[in-house]
Amino acid sequence: MTDLPARIEILEEGPREGFQSEPPGIAVADKIRLIDALADTGLRHVTCASFVNPKVLPQMADAEEIGARLAMREGVEYGALWLSASGFRRAQATPFALRPVVSGSASDTFLLRNNNRTPEAGLHDQREMRALYDAAGLGPGPLYVFTAFGCNFEGDVPVDKVRTTVRNLMEMLAESGQRPTDICLCDTIGAGNPALVRRVVGAVREDWPDVPVALHLHDTRGLGLANAVAGLELGVTRFDSSIGGLGGCPFAGNRAAAGNIATEDLVFLCHEMGIDTGVDLDRAIAAARLAEEIVGHPVPGKVMKAGSLARFRAGATEVTA
Repeated sequence: MTDLPARIEILEEGPREGFQSEPPGIAVADKIRLIDALADTGLRHVTCASFVNPKVLPQMADAEEIGARLAMREGVEYGALWLSASGFRRAQATPFALRPVVSGSASDTFLLRNNNRTPEAGLHDQREMRALYDAAGLGPGPLYVFTAFGCNFEGDVPVDKVRTTVRNLMEMLAESGQRPTDICLCDTIGAGNPALVRRVVGAVREDWPDVPVALHLHDTRGLGLANAVAGLELGVTRFDSSIGGLGGCPFAGNRAAAGNIATEDLVFLCHEMGIDTGVDLDRAIAAARLAEEIVGHPVPGKVMKAGSLARFRAGATEVTA
């Protein structure tokens, strides 16, 4: 049985997850050019920067400057990421929207290698972050589960481990009377496949039927859009993506691997399936080409290279080898 949604929401991660995966040195003006181009596409949620230690991630040392120089447009949520109380306080001093994310990892080894935290310490950190959000008067936000479909260190991640991770975070949120806006399952290293997506999404829905599930998918091994189709058939209505396919996880095992699913490819897929995204595909293609120009190397997106089908449907006869 399929239950395709009439419309989905896309959260754009290119200026954040994409640029932080590139070498340092991308000019603030270029980052803002891309953010502006993305806002022109009809995307309503764009994650622009990370408030993290600049010694660890110098690519994001300009987060405050980006926030100060952006001409933010009505109807677009310009977001940011932080991983600590100090990062949150930095974000509070900027005009970026504050999304009160809580997160955990279904792989204990990934959490240790990526965040230097044990599961107990990680949950403690998230409890402290939620207390900061409460003190700031912030309502609910999404719950993210990393490595929900596999881990480069541990291999296959049992579905029951994903369920336990979600349950622990849900119980932590309940302590302050909160429930997440959705549970976002992340294919952090690109280990997922459509059958696994169905199993994991189904298990989480079985436990929490009244909380929407979202997907953050990577195309590391070429199954990103196939996994998106599985999600669409399950009625998932929110996806994270990155313009041009920028980004990815440095722990995927190969820095040359493809990154997140490409925003313009996801838009094309949805439109061809009759699903509205609110995004202008031609403008998304132009933004992807701009992203490629800015990073100075080919990016994985496909529709940005081939173009949409509009010219063929209009009767074009161009043939390419």
